Amino acid sequence: MDKHILKELRRILGPDSLLTSWEDRACYSYDATGQSFLPDAAAMPETAEQVAAILRLANEHRFPVIPRGAGSGVTGGALPVARGLVITFSRMNRILEIDAANMIAVVEPGLITGELQAALKKRGLMYPPDPASLKFCSIGGNAAECAGGPSAVKYGVTRDYIIGLEAVLPSGEIIKTGVRTEKGVVGYDLTRLLIGSEGTLAVFTKLILRLLPLTESKATFLLTFPDLAEATKLVAEILSAGLLPCTLEYMDRTAIAAVRDRLKQPLPDGTAALLLVEFDGSKEEVHQQAARFAKFVAEKGNCVLRQAADEQKTAELWLARRSISPAVLSLRPHKIAEDVVVPRSKIPDLVAFTERLAVELKLLILTFGHAGDGNIHVNIMLDKSDPDEHRNGLEAKERLFRFVLSLGGTLSGEHGIGITKSAFLPLEIDPASLQLMRRLKQLFDPNGILNPGKVFPKFSASSC
Repeated sequence: MDKHILKELRRILGPDSLLTSWEDRACYSYDATGQSFLPDAAAMPETAEQVAAILRLANEHRFPVIPRGAGSGVTGGALPVARGLVITFSRMNRILEIDAANMIAVVEPGLITGELQAALKKRGLMYPPDPASLKFCSIGGNAAECAGGPSAVKYGVTRDYIIGLEAVLPSGEIIKTGVRTEKGVVGYDLTRLLIGSEGTLAVFTKLILRLLPLTESKATFLLTFPDLAEATKLVAEILSAGLLPCTLEYMDRTAIAAVRDRLKQPLPDGTAALLLVEFDGSKEEVHQQAARFAKFVAEKGNCVLRQAADEQKTAELWLARRSISPAVLSLRPHKIAEDVVVPRSKIPDLVAFTERLAVELKLLILTFGHAGDGNIHVNIMLDKSDPDEHRNGLEAKERLFRFVLSLGGTLSGEHGIGITKSAFLPLEIDPASLQLMRRLKQLFDPNGILNPGKVFPKFSASSC
């Protein structure tokens, strides 16, 4: 990016909205992977028209453009691996509309997910997707990765609540997709195509969200188990029994140890695993589900059941759960964080495999996550400065992926592919489907300027 390009960007954005100092650029060089790539500059647009002008300039001069949410991704999806210009949406962070009568909201991509949920709660409404990083992740980033969260077992994931988009194509054209209504089948479903495309096909500038009425009541339970297999086996049995929790979370012994100081309540000696189970709905529905659940657990025997007494105790439990990912770095300096998904009935097989893998490769491997929908987070802890440990960690990752696919699972439930999983895409996607995806990328972005190097290694710095 030469002086002419930077001058044009300042003209488009204004002098205070283009960051070129080393210190400023360093702030947009990394994400939660721990990897870092310094961009040439960072832009802070305020309108869709500015985004469009940036992309037209990028197409003309063939420099990479990398859309970035809050930088909380763990697969490198927002890393500027080919340098270029990072677009940050910190100034496009408004709630533009809350239409309570039709239960929709229109928001900008830089809006923090937790801030949206807090604003809707005051109106008696809810936006169900709730990634663990909701206090700092953005709606645009959630949409790019199709984020999930603990509530996905009952309510679904981000793509289930985005019904329309305003987006800018790599050519600089502004398009509007989807509807503001409950139904709409006119033309191809471009909204669903763009959600989860990891910033490789278009840049989001507005999102139309489907909302739900805020639930009246909740009941939260903590189950502790002396046996890991018993905990994982119970997951499928809970749902097969006709119980419908809004969250069903799982933590193994090592994950528990990492956040024990945040639990603020003693656990039974010898606790090997726990389940965090929550029901929501009307007071009557929650009372009935809670009573049925307590009876169901009592008949199982080999666990201890506690119900959170009040909102404070519930908040303490969720603080512990949402703190796992950063807390585990107290165990080892680095981690390989994977978010594989298997059929719920196969969770015991997956967890048993990770235990065997840890012993065989002399690694610390922990498991936790959204057991209700089979989305288990597997963290392979290691010290990258130890060559043997680093090599064993990478071997564990590949063997994990192959085992997950053998169970009928998938390599990612919510983190996406980015750069950390792209080499493994052919393990899951057949050649014809991969070729179709590449053709779609070529159709949307013939010059390869938009988020190059992600998902498909073909679209790397050398192609820009």
